[in-house]
Amino acid sequence: MAFFSIFLLLLLVLLSLFFIFNLKKKNPNQPPSPPKLPIIGNLHQLGKLPHRSLQKLSQNYGPIMLLQLGKVPTLVISSPEMAKQVLKTHDLECCSRPLTQGPRRLSYNFLDIAFSPYNDYWKEMRKICVLELKKICVLELFSSRRVKSFASVREESAASLIDLISQTSPNIPVNLSEKMFYLLDSIICKIVCGRSYQGKQFQNGSNSKHEKVIQEAMAMLGSFSAADFFPYVGWIVDVFTGLHDRREKSFHEFDEFYQMVIDEHLDPHRPVPENEDTVDFLIRLLKNQSDGGSLTQDHIKAILMNVFLGSIDTTSVTLVWAMTELMKNPRVMKKLQAEIRSSVGEINKPQLVEGTVCENLKYLKMVFKETLRLHPPSVLMIPHLAQQHIKIGGYDVYPNTRIQVNVFAIGRDPETWKNPQEFYPERFENEAIGIDFLGQNFELLPFGSRRRVCPGITMATASFELVLGNLLYHFDWKLPNGMETQDLSMEEELGLTVHKKIPLCLVPIKYNP
Repeated sequence: MAFFSIFLLLLLVLLSLFFIFNLKKKNPNQPPSPPKLPIIGNLHQLGKLPHRSLQKLSQNYGPIMLLQLGKVPTLVISSPEMAKQVLKTHDLECCSRPLTQGPRRLSYNFLDIAFSPYNDYWKEMRKICVLELKKICVLELFSSRRVKSFASVREESAASLIDLISQTSPNIPVNLSEKMFYLLDSIICKIVCGRSYQGKQFQNGSNSKHEKVIQEAMAMLGSFSAADFFPYVGWIVDVFTGLHDRREKSFHEFDEFYQMVIDEHLDPHRPVPENEDTVDFLIRLLKNQSDGGSLTQDHIKAILMNVFLGSIDTTSVTLVWAMTELMKNPRVMKKLQAEIRSSVGEINKPQLVEGTVCENLKYLKMVFKETLRLHPPSVLMIPHLAQQHIKIGGYDVYPNTRIQVNVFAIGRDPETWKNPQEFYPERFENEAIGIDFLGQNFELLPFGSRRRVCPGITMATASFELVLGNLLYHFDWKLPNGMETQDLSMEEELGLTVHKKIPLCLVPIKYNP
């Protein structure tokens, strides 16, 4: 009996200590949190489209809220003010990345720049890519100077697309979702590798082409892996659900493609190119490094992953959403076509509206901004990671807290934007003049900001303006089979980027000025 009493006393003491410990741990100065379930926390509240689920939660819990995703504390930011504190005020403390499974595998254990944590390696890679010799690589590749030098590549590919669409039989729909992908694929491959690989099958025995493989890779980068949220045991779930095998397949498909590209560039019989492409430059760095240098072919492959996945999918998706919104808003379509066609005139009747013309079209730039506001390609931004204790919005944020900036919610914030659900490009002429997407205005963050800003802003802008400008100059567009604008699907499909779930198919009508 005495032993039982002592046991109960010890149990009571342990429970009291546990309660006190957890009471201290649950700091009352932490951000608001939705109720959570045991073990899984708030994972069940993410839904199929987390950016929309989190937007809805933020309407109840505020622009800064703390979720518990399995074992991972996750701060969700949904307003420009809170985003500014994370991305500017505490940029240095929040610029690292969580070590998640999808990016880990596809980046060769974080040998890239986009997903690598903020450490000495990241700084050195950035130095190599930006400062070393001031040549073309990931960031310098997309500088204004380099983007202008690639104008002929973009224009040649765009002209081929216009010719292809022009040959379409009357009243036959064109799958613009597919066409936009292959156009950007052609442009980026020529810039990065020196030639296009369209029609080239991947080498692992499958018949997968670039579109399918790239979209699968984007899905793997943005996937919610159980191993990320439940250390030590989550991998079992990933194996059981097939996610692990999908990730491995995606990795090997790209690895063999990268190796093929590198081998072509190492071939001594390869003709000397007129201009050094990105792979040429990276191989030269590899060959010229001093004894004991750390740069390997895996580093080249990891950087190529950033370029391919960060350039092709995002811009093609944005073009598809722009055309979708224009079809749903005929007034905007007609106004934009009038600007493009009047800027060209009726005398020259060009085969292609050149990039130098498109870059000076003010309303086209407004349409681009409005598309990025409503349909940012990376709706949740690549997650950040707090490296030390900071305060955001007056709340305590502790080290190793994952930070998700909901760019989608910020772009539709009614406190920032009037009639936020409406596609209205004129808002950038009147109400929000001066707001841009370069990372300094936190109301519009499709490319991120500060240390982790996307380096491809200039390239994406030039490609978008050139392609959309020519699609709207050379053709009028109508919906197929008697469809009405209200029948046009706006359903989304999520990977690392948000695709239009149902491909956009439109009927082109050749414009004859």
